[in-house]
Amino acid sequence: MSCIVTVTDTLSSRTSVPTQRRGRAAEPELYDFRRPMTLQRDHARHLEMAFERFGRQVGNQLTARLRAMTYLTLDGVALRTYDEYISLLPSPTALAVCTVSHTRQTALLQLPVQAMLVWIDYLFGGNGRGDDREGRELTEIEQALVKDLFVLSLKDLEYAFAGIAKLPLTVGGLQYNPQFVQAAGATDAMIVASFTLRVGEREDALTLMVPADVMLAQLKAADGPVARSEDEAAAAAITAAELERAMQDVPVELAVRFAPVVVHPRDVIDLAVGDVLPLSHPSTELLDVVVDGVVLARAAAGSHGSRLACRVVTVEENQS
Repeated sequence: MSCIVTVTDTLSSRTSVPTQRRGRAAEPELYDFRRPMTLQRDHARHLEMAFERFGRQVGNQLTARLRAMTYLTLDGVALRTYDEYISLLPSPTALAVCTVSHTRQTALLQLPVQAMLVWIDYLFGGNGRGDDREGRELTEIEQALVKDLFVLSLKDLEYAFAGIAKLPLTVGGLQYNPQFVQAAGATDAMIVASFTLRVGEREDALTLMVPADVMLAQLKAADGPVARSEDEAAAAAITAAELERAMQDVPVELAVRFAPVVVHPRDVIDLAVGDVLPLSHPSTELLDVVVDGVVLARAAAGSHGSRLACRVVTVEENQS
């Protein structure tokens, strides 16, 4: 359940606050506790080490194949939603759509088309000039050559993650518009590794996106039970109790609603004062008690003195 956190600025008579901070209106940010978008420190470090190994292996592999000095340097690893990742990509760009073999989920390898054309130029004995024409796409022969390089690189990825997680990827087709690739749900969590690829004198940004649950579930399983001393266990229990106590005072918006009714756009556009919209909710049916779109209970309509009220009749057992 998402919680709304209200942020207020307090001014003490004994403490001077800079004018620019006093005048700034801080907007609260929603945080979904059901879908935390942060990596644990240990997990982040394991992922960084594996992606760094992957970068070194790919650099060596491409250097041997292209006969040009190649470096793939890790810039960072982040946990993002799929929609956030897609919105950050340039368009057009090349996206190699890959399949995680044992889960059938989709991973994406992204880099500029011009970078792949430089590879092809080197493969045919050129000097790496490539082709900078806008809108240029790869021919079938060029796609076959690039796919062969991708297959070798993704074998290096599986090797780099061998001690951490199982990550076999199968290379599929190429796409050129990120907005047309429906690889996952908009809010699905993804691990995104960002790299700088240098081939000869040319530098490009390269990203690799894999579903987070594929990786994190295996990382958590590898952690095993955490051994704690009595003092650490007591401190953790106190922290958990304080957090639970603080959560009890966080304000949430609660609503009581009737069953929704379906209308046509013309009915909404032509609405006027005095119009009557019939509801499909039977007078004997209970109302939904809702917080943030989640039905928590059912209630019967009634009154409390001169005010409308509702009496909770049932409580939903399966609440996420």
